[in-house]
Amino acid sequence: MSRKRLVRELSTKSPEFSLELINDDLTRWTGLLQGPKDTPFEGGEFRIEFRVPENYPYVAPKVTFRTRIFHPNVHFESGEICLDILKTDWSPAWSLESICRAILVLLATPNSDSPLNCDAGNMLRAGDARAYNSVARMYTVDYARKESR
Repeated sequence: MSRKRLVRELSTKSPEFSLELINDDLTRWTGLLQGPKDTPFEGGEFRIEFRVPENYPYVAPKVTFRTRIFHPNVHFESGEICLDILKTDWSPAWSLESICRAILVLLATPNSDSPLNCDAGNMLRAGDARAYNSVARMYTVDYARKESR
């Protein structure tokens, strides 16, 4: 594991997300994502967890949502994220920061063709963005509002 690189990543600052260690362990991180503007996630704070493998950055970290979210590319129960860069398209050039940015883009532009949450995916594939946005917004209010934690 590239300790030097991970220590450098600790200093990452952004208004869109924050990163910190869990129990001072470089293999366990938590991220707090701000819901993207003009999406049903706006105003929400979403916690994600990183498990960084020993052979990082040559192998992608495992990243899961810890805040409940209604999104076609996030598994309803496990929080697993369907994102190419975390699976087949990983490159050592990616960082924890770039993963956070990619997840924020995914929140704003869901891909209903590879759903882990079939209900959300089906709504979007059927062209019912109104229903999808309504349910996603309800989840944001119920689970991701600062006051609800």
